[in-house]
Amino acid sequence: MNLYCIFRSVFLKKQILVLSAIVTVILIFLTCQRINEPADLVLRNGRIITVDGQSPQVSALAIKGDRITAVGNDRDMLRFTGRKTQVIDLKGMLAIPGFIEGHGHFYSLGASLMELELRYANNWDAIISLVAEEVKKLKPGTWIIGRGWHQDKWDAKPQPNVEGLPFHHKLSAVSPQNPVFLSHTSGHGVFINKAAMQAAGISRISVDPSGGEIVRDEYGEPIGMLREYAAQPVREALAAYKAQRTLKEIEADMRRQVLLAAKNAIENGITSFQDMGSTWEELDHLKIMAEEGNLPIRLYMAVQEPAVEMEEKLANYRLLGYGNNFLTIRCIGEKVLDGALGTHGGWLLEPYNDLPRSYGLNVTPIPEIRHSAELAIKHDYQLAIQGIGDRAARELFNIYEEQFNLHPEKQDHRWRIEHAQVTHPDDLPRYAALGVIPGTQGIFACSDGPWVLDRLGAERTKERGYIFRSMAESGALIMNGTDPPVEEISPIASFHCSITRKLPDGSIFQPEQRLTREQALRSYTINNAYAAFEEDIKGSITPGKLADITVLSKDIMTVPEEDIPGTEIVYTIIGGKVKYKWSR
Repeated sequence: MNLYCIFRSVFLKKQILVLSAIVTVILIFLTCQRINEPADLVLRNGRIITVDGQSPQVSALAIKGDRITAVGNDRDMLRFTGRKTQVIDLKGMLAIPGFIEGHGHFYSLGASLMELELRYANNWDAIISLVAEEVKKLKPGTWIIGRGWHQDKWDAKPQPNVEGLPFHHKLSAVSPQNPVFLSHTSGHGVFINKAAMQAAGISRISVDPSGGEIVRDEYGEPIGMLREYAAQPVREALAAYKAQRTLKEIEADMRRQVLLAAKNAIENGITSFQDMGSTWEELDHLKIMAEEGNLPIRLYMAVQEPAVEMEEKLANYRLLGYGNNFLTIRCIGEKVLDGALGTHGGWLLEPYNDLPRSYGLNVTPIPEIRHSAELAIKHDYQLAIQGIGDRAARELFNIYEEQFNLHPEKQDHRWRIEHAQVTHPDDLPRYAALGVIPGTQGIFACSDGPWVLDRLGAERTKERGYIFRSMAESGALIMNGTDPPVEEISPIASFHCSITRKLPDGSIFQPEQRLTREQALRSYTINNAYAAFEEDIKGSITPGKLADITVLSKDIMTVPEEDIPGTEIVYTIIGGKVKYKWSR
């Protein structure tokens, strides 16, 4: 081979090598471009608590579509920031996984925002005045509906009274032609006027139903207060009145309830809402809205219908992540085994301290609860039943354990006892042993604290009442929520109460039962996600999970306790979309 050929061969080989190197660089570049595709939204320059052990705290994150794609520091996110990427400078603020409301009543919340608000009325006379003003606006025959009163929170007892409850006469006088229906803040009792009694056929000769009580004066006359199932005739009369609406009006009202409830929740930093009991009609309506893409908030819904009806329909209603993960139906609840402590309805093992004649009420019969449990295990539904008193909790543990033993082939039930406010020490270990979740509300320790000692006495309260820290230490998973509309839907308030247990007078209700801040945060995020079988898609800021994030004006994990209540929701992000922004 001559010298020319040798040189030519070497030159060509070098060219090939150079070209090969260039191609390799281009391929690597293109691959990197695919990996680091520009995000739709980047949050940077913040303190981001992920609730994820892999990266517990970062300063920035990237979102593509409705998912979190990356977490890290500000420099890391430069790779995901393109020309069209929206960038939010957190300016050092705290970002956390979106709050999950662990126990609420979605349609009831929406309805309450359309009704007379009684939560801030300081006494019975103030309520009378509110109703009188409402009468002026309405035609005769129009029902007046309100919610939120609690006799133990009034600044004065009405006179005369029965067990601290007023007589209906003043209410009937200001509203002689308009039936009045005023729900106790717990939802476990109503107060009505004479016009409502007449509409429902309630009189002196009416008999107390099973699971309910008509409160009477010394002569046997109804005073207007109806506990639990005693209110059913009035609810039916009210339903008949509402049935006069056209189908178009009913649809419009239901849609308004959904939008009002969602707006209220989102403005409070909530990205997911676990509903504890809706009707077939309400579930059908939500499915339509999910199909339309019109659900503003993620919903986990429970069916609250008679077991005999569920036998026929339950299998057809089960939905997981419907409408792009905005609607799930896989729970039976919240059937109420007992009533509320506030109305002396919680079912106790021993009598009430301030009402020795009463052990509370078994509201829903045990056979109905057992039948619901059988259906839940058959159709792979979660079961979430209200058990406020220690007797109610024990009965539920027994029913749950019975079903688990009958079906050893089925595991990971995650059945719940909702509220779980009073638990006997003998039953405390059963939460962890059976994998049963206490569906607690931290805020109740502060709202009930001023009067619960009257109901239970000091010793029983200390041993059994609102023992959330003891539950956690026993191995139970602690959830959190506010039970809206019973309480205002405020995760900040419930978080604050969970860690302080501070009452309005400055005293501390059971300081030994305070949660740590980490426990409280987990109770509102990953724990609530787990309680709905959704821990793989929400509850922490983890790449691959749904981009549901709440940004707060104050760092609730570090600021002094007294500063927490003033925390504002700055951003609520659901599926990578800013659904709420604080306007200062």
